[in-house]
Amino acid sequence: MKKILFAIVLSSQFANAQVDKYIKEKDVTRIIKTLSADDMMGRSATDAKSIFKAAAFIEKEFKKIGLTHMTGLTSYRQEFQKQRVSPGSIEVIIDGDKISKDNIIFISERKDVDLKTGLTIKTIPLDNSAPNKNQYFLGKAFEIYRDTSSCIVLVPAEFDANFKEFRGYVGKRFASGRKSTKVFVLGKSTATEYSVKATQNVESISMTNVVGVLEGKSKKEEMVVFSGHYDHIGIQKAVNGDSIANGADDDASGTTAVIALARYFKKTKTNERTLIFVAFTAEEIGGYGSKYFSQQINADKVTAMFNIEMIGKPSKWGQNSAFITGFDKSDFGEILQKNVTGTQFQFNPDPYPEQDLFYRSDNATLARLGVPAHSISTDQIDSDKLYHSVDDEFESMNIANITSTIKAIALGAKSMVEGKDAPKRIDKTAVR
Repeated sequence: MKKILFAIVLSSQFANAQVDKYIKEKDVTRIIKTLSADDMMGRSATDAKSIFKAAAFIEKEFKKIGLTHMTGLTSYRQEFQKQRVSPGSIEVIIDGDKISKDNIIFISERKDVDLKTGLTIKTIPLDNSAPNKNQYFLGKAFEIYRDTSSCIVLVPAEFDANFKEFRGYVGKRFASGRKSTKVFVLGKSTATEYSVKATQNVESISMTNVVGVLEGKSKKEEMVVFSGHYDHIGIQKAVNGDSIANGADDDASGTTAVIALARYFKKTKTNERTLIFVAFTAEEIGGYGSKYFSQQINADKVTAMFNIEMIGKPSKWGQNSAFITGFDKSDFGEILQKNVTGTQFQFNPDPYPEQDLFYRSDNATLARLGVPAHSISTDQIDSDKLYHSVDDEFESMNIANITSTIKAIALGAKSMVEGKDAPKRIDKTAVR
């Protein structure tokens, strides 16, 4: 028994020496500082100038590391097109009252709509017992947004601020094949007769994921994916003269981790499985980058997905700890924790189940295909005042926390990368 324990300690010390050698704070600082700089203009997926500048930087890093291109691509860019639908004219009359445009959110993929029948009436009721009014409203609104019904949704006036935030998420949308029409109306409590007339504009937008590959050896047909999204929310309403939502934590921190891990595994040369490193676009506007990526690979060959999302600040347990979304859906987290035994680091289950984080990042797309795909984060999302704000800047980042988390992921992934462990597949029927 003593010999076995001694061997484990030696192995752990060697692994820690490797991560300390190849994952350094100065490299982490350089990458995240570049991605979250003001000249990246918030990296909106629909702003070609800023998002492609960020993509070019990530490409340069992948090339410098020595990653190869994904099969079927001639560069690190995985390009695709999306049709963006944006508002044109809108007129809604309910029981003889013409509704102000400010109180309407119209959601449809049709260019022209003229309806007086065919819409059911739904209501988002007030709930004074809800601990977070904004999260309550957004949860209800997105639940209706995702269903297949065509409806008018009546929203109490008390949700005015939340209604405006929801408009920011869905005001401009990308076509996904939905057949339904939804009309959210603020300030009306009943609706008997209605008239909805609307026109919309449709334009084609170019988007790109950035993908690099480190081919495996004995199990090269099996893949392990390391991912983070490099887009953010771009230019916002100015606060104290600052209108750039830099997205340092969300998710320049995760993208930095992907680049650092690519460099680490390239240097250590321990991967029996093929490793794919991908920076996704368009996570903030619907996860379109990860959806496209999932259509280009055989999900049955993906052993695991490490999606890294917001690791820029210490978790609720302090530094040297992170949480894993959907911890109970596979034994992915248990494997990671086993592999960091002997270190100070701890991987925990998601402490914010009410936030629905498992479904709010790019892991969800591959999880729906059965892949043990989870997000790793340290963000205290229930109290993070910098989230989706112009204050999510490099200066707010804890570089030591980012670095220690990247090192822990490198160690936690070890047995999967080396082909020794494979997490249990996620039950597709248990993922919505």
